[in-house]
Amino acid sequence: MAELAAADLRAAGLAEVGLLELPGAHPCVRARWGDAGPDAPTVLVYGHFDQQPAVASEWSTPDPHTLTPRGDRLFGRGAADDLGGWLSQLVAFRAWQRAGGPPVNLRFLLEGEEEIGSPRLGEFMDAYPDAFAADVMVLTDCDNPSTDVAGLTVSLRGLLDVRLTLRALHGKVHSGLWGGALPDAAVGLCKVVAGLVDERGRLTVPGTEVEAPAAWRASVAGLSPGDETLRQDAGLLPTVPGLDPGDRPRVEWMWRQPHLTVIGTSLPRLSEAANVLLPEATAHLSVRLAPGQDPEAVYAALAARVRALVPFGLELELERTGGSAGWSYEAEGPAFDAAARAYRRAFGRDLVKIGVGGSIPFITLFGRRFPDTPLILNGVMDPRTSAHGPDESLHVGLFRKVVLANVHLLAELAALPAPTR
Repeated sequence: MAELAAADLRAAGLAEVGLLELPGAHPCVRARWGDAGPDAPTVLVYGHFDQQPAVASEWSTPDPHTLTPRGDRLFGRGAADDLGGWLSQLVAFRAWQRAGGPPVNLRFLLEGEEEIGSPRLGEFMDAYPDAFAADVMVLTDCDNPSTDVAGLTVSLRGLLDVRLTLRALHGKVHSGLWGGALPDAAVGLCKVVAGLVDERGRLTVPGTEVEAPAAWRASVAGLSPGDETLRQDAGLLPTVPGLDPGDRPRVEWMWRQPHLTVIGTSLPRLSEAANVLLPEATAHLSVRLAPGQDPEAVYAALAARVRALVPFGLELELERTGGSAGWSYEAEGPAFDAAARAYRRAFGRDLVKIGVGGSIPFITLFGRRFPDTPLILNGVMDPRTSAHGPDESLHVGLFRKVVLANVHLLAELAALPAPTR
């Protein structure tokens, strides 16, 4: 994948294309174009070429790794996340090349480990600082509220992973002989997990709900999906309602509030069913954290709540297995004003500042390493992209508009006085 990405960059006319390598890490790919001169700003374009696995039997197209057109969408693994993301920047560069060359100096940096959390990206930053040096950074791995509305990502949720185990017995025993006398670890696990959320699906862990600014709520109220949109975009069943948002916009629960997900258990599969009491039961829990929440503080509160919920006197083992803090950004200043003008020209409407409910470690890393460099977070995904899932797709009309916005963005950034970038 790295070699293929490098070949695309070379074919586009970029210079100094090569692989950046570290022992034991998947390589990054770098390229540059510096013909705009020393007085022009340098813009770094970040993308990633690695992808999530695809199970062919779950896709409606013949091959997940062959781009397949259907209507106004192109289906294929990585079509939008993130091959289409950095390709939109490369197409914009090629357009400028045909017009005589971009008015800025460009660097491309494509990562090969984003889908596993960018564990070595910080080491690449240390080992190859010149590959990351820039006045403005455009990070291309984000969403848009719709195919008609462009989004500028300004917040991400954090992540807390926890392994919860309840124990009752030394081994399996016959439920007919001992059921009613012995505690059931499996039932105990279900009771604990159920007790961590209320009837609306919200965490019952004290102190974890946060208050979003009223002005922010007003600015995003029109972006909240209703139940019909959830049915169309996320596959919600016809008879099932979305979670009740109460007096808050639904996107607040999606972007700026914590949420619990059970991502794995040790409970037997149906094919392994046996009428026995299990000696122990384990659940792997994932909590999305609101931007600004401290993972350590949330873990302490979660642990206290779990201990209070454990039934039947079962033994408890609780372990924090991973996590990262969320991220938020003011996104104010000349570079962001330039982005707003570029996107308004391409989309015919204003750019909207949005959040992302997921956790994207590389963005947090860029924010920490380059606190004084404007980070413009864009991308080619929309609510129907199905990134990471079966039938991932790219909307052709959205892609065209993002390419056009990227073309305008380079012109807008080049026009900014150097001290204000």
